[in-house]
Amino acid sequence: MALLVDKYRPRSLEALTFHENLSERLRSLAQSGDFPHLLVYGPSGAGKKTRVVATLRELYGPGVEKIKIDSRVFQTTSNRKLEFNIVASVYHLEITPSDVGNFDRVVVQDLLKEVAQTQQVDQSARQRFKVVVINEADHLTRDAQAALRRTMEKYSPNLRLILLANSTANIIAPIRSRTLLVRVAAPTEADICKVLKRVGNAENFSESEALNQRIASDSGRNLRRALLMFEAVHAQNEKVSERTPVPPPDWEALIAQIADEIMAEHSPARILQVRAKLYDLLSHCIPATTILKTLTWKLIPKIDDALKADVIKWSAFYEHRLRLGSVRNRYYHCRSSS
Repeated sequence: MALLVDKYRPRSLEALTFHENLSERLRSLAQSGDFPHLLVYGPSGAGKKTRVVATLRELYGPGVEKIKIDSRVFQTTSNRKLEFNIVASVYHLEITPSDVGNFDRVVVQDLLKEVAQTQQVDQSARQRFKVVVINEADHLTRDAQAALRRTMEKYSPNLRLILLANSTANIIAPIRSRTLLVRVAAPTEADICKVLKRVGNAENFSESEALNQRIASDSGRNLRRALLMFEAVHAQNEKVSERTPVPPPDWEALIAQIADEIMAEHSPARILQVRAKLYDLLSHCIPATTILKTLTWKLIPKIDDALKADVIKWSAFYEHRLRLGSVRNRYYHCRSSS
């Protein structure tokens, strides 16, 4: 059974219920004879991926939804083999090069070059070029981004790139200058409430506008998260009201528990307990920066006003250290493997 977030995902630009001006702009680009490279950016849960898929449908028609998952093997200069999954249709590919970490340059160079040098299989296709969608483009290494820039310059007649990112801060200037920047803002709480109401009516859920408003507020304007919370509430309660509790995600509940434990006792034994739970979160693929940020905001309401500035200061300091350490690890890893 599909989750509601997938079951009611809009398939076309017309079906999108917010940011109508942006949908119209993407439709015009798709219908024009000169579709550019795109850099689509915005916060998580704003609908970037949904709009890109709808734009591809506008470009190529419903055939773009007939996808398959291919497993490819790439070889590095040190003869290391990388297994990499690709989501593909006849008209486009979807990849996440950051999945292979420091070796993302190998995937970008080899795969995009191969795609760009092959002709469109469907001779009746509306467009003669193929599209490659790159997820988490802001997590690509500098070497991968440099390879991406060269590919964009050399193979633009046969290839269009759509880059998806949460922010443009980590995208190098040459790529930003070669793409059309499309910002997808987070939906308003009113937009989220409309979506929840429509989905609730389709599923015959009992309606509570106050509860929907609370979910929209608690989701942080993240539509995907709001739909997951909405489904969890109705799965756990046959009847809902404005006072029905909204369960947080498991990882967020554990971080809230960690914050309570930190405040309850300051001892070496408690440090060991907290560290074990932090390792548990990391082992379940919760990003370290997300853990640190969430823990900070869980602690802020529990501490004295005089300490809040210091907590935020040291949280920012260690978030920077996390990012810096990641860059250094990539550098030394690349040096050792070359």
